[in-house]
Amino acid sequence: MNTAPAVLVERRGPACWVTINRPERRNALNAAVVAGLREAWARAHDDPEVRVIVLTGAGDRAFCAGADLQPGQSFAFDLSRPNADYADLLREVHDATLPSIARVNGACMAGGIGLLCMTDLAVAADDVTFGLPEVKIGLFPMQVLSLLQRLVPARTVREWCLTGEPFTAAEALAAGLLNHVVPAAELDARTEGLVNRLADKSPTAIRRGKYALRAIESMSFDEAIRYTESQIALLAMTEDAKEGRAAFNDKRPPRWTGR
Repeated sequence: MNTAPAVLVERRGPACWVTINRPERRNALNAAVVAGLREAWARAHDDPEVRVIVLTGAGDRAFCAGADLQPGQSFAFDLSRPNADYADLLREVHDATLPSIARVNGACMAGGIGLLCMTDLAVAADDVTFGLPEVKIGLFPMQVLSLLQRLVPARTVREWCLTGEPFTAAEALAAGLLNHVVPAAELDARTEGLVNRLADKSPTAIRRGKYALRAIESMSFDEAIRYTESQIALLAMTEDAKEGRAAFNDKRPPRWTGR
């Protein structure tokens, strides 16, 4: 019996690396994985030294192959509850204030695409296969749609969801699902490059910026401009903003406090 944790959490400098640890099941989602991911995100936000979260999968075969279809591993819905644990994970990460990067090292399917969509940035190896094959087993990527439709053009979303056919990393990049596609040998270097680009910026600006991005998603232009004009005034009064201006004028690197 495998007693290894379903999700591994490791600090690497300013980054919290979160790894789905079920390579024998292509890192498929089950209750333990979903619970582990929710706990990992909460732990990272409780650590003031963490600047960015990296999400990936163990091994090199899969980032996440979607829900584990073995009996007793998934689809055990409690119909007395209006919410589902996977949906709660997507909500919590979408509302999170630490930036996150998906390091897509292998197959990314079904609910795995939901995990990809919930992060802020995504880099994938060029040989990765993607897909939303739920229609092939009588289902539909319902919860994934909540985030996917905000990233990818409507006709592309419909083709992916209605046909259930796989697509390539190049197609995912062209559709806006990914930020970068690189050869597998360069995946770690590109991921670390993104980590470094985020980690040396103001934690306060990123935290408040992510909060604002989330807040204005459903606002009209008039509502959003009213909200953001007040937010920039507040942000300008923070310690990081004052330090940033001072460092610029002194021609030196800023010393961020995150306050």
